[in-house]
Amino acid sequence: MKDWFTIDKIDETTYIISEYRHWEETHSYLLIGSARCLLIDTGLGICDIYEQVRKLTNKPITAIATHIHWDHIGGHKYFPDFYAHRAELEWLNGKFPLPIQTVRDMVIDRCDLPEGFDINKYAMFQGTPPRVLDGGEIIDLGDRKIQALHTPGHSPGHLCFWERERGYVFTGDLIYKDTLFAYYPSTDPQAYLQSLEVIAALPSIRLFPAHHSLDIQPEIAVRMRNAFRELNANGKLRHGSGTFDYGDWAIWL
Repeated sequence: MKDWFTIDKIDETTYIISEYRHWEETHSYLLIGSARCLLIDTGLGICDIYEQVRKLTNKPITAIATHIHWDHIGGHKYFPDFYAHRAELEWLNGKFPLPIQTVRDMVIDRCDLPEGFDINKYAMFQGTPPRVLDGGEIIDLGDRKIQALHTPGHSPGHLCFWERERGYVFTGDLIYKDTLFAYYPSTDPQAYLQSLEVIAALPSIRLFPAHHSLDIQPEIAVRMRNAFRELNANGKLRHGSGTFDYGDWAIWL
């Protein structure tokens, strides 16, 4: 059976750990510094991402979530040192707005699960982060500094991560090629526009999304921002207005 995880190298100290056997094609990112490492998102939790990380580094690891959705925190159980945004702490304490059966249904939806995997034992990660973020913090890895940017819209505590020295932006679920989700009650289309304004203004060189195609360039942030601006001007940037298709991406409001 083919492996659950696929590992790709961005540069000598930055790796992508992908889960292509689920339809959402979730990507986590390992950033290795001289003193410690940052793991941006930990995936679905179906297989052990810690084993994959340890193949790449033996340094201390901090896990950080772009947001507290099941497909981004599934492997947090392997990382006692983790950070989360203040706005989503309740989701780590039994108050995630979807029942566990709905989450389990999404886990198995269009998924090539490993043999022997018991979906009835799948649970949302719960815990208390040693460090709570509000946005704006600099995470020092020794020779690398990563800034946490509060970018709500897809979720109230969504974070993007900006590494100025390399021009990298890790965009989570704010930006990717496919249908963006802003229709859940916990989403905020107006905040989404403001977050796109922030990311589009960065002098970025590469964007790294949490899902689907890795062939994504900074210009897409500008196109998304402009489309959101137009939707807003036409009174359509609100829940229930429908799905709008822009070719290589769409937004479901």
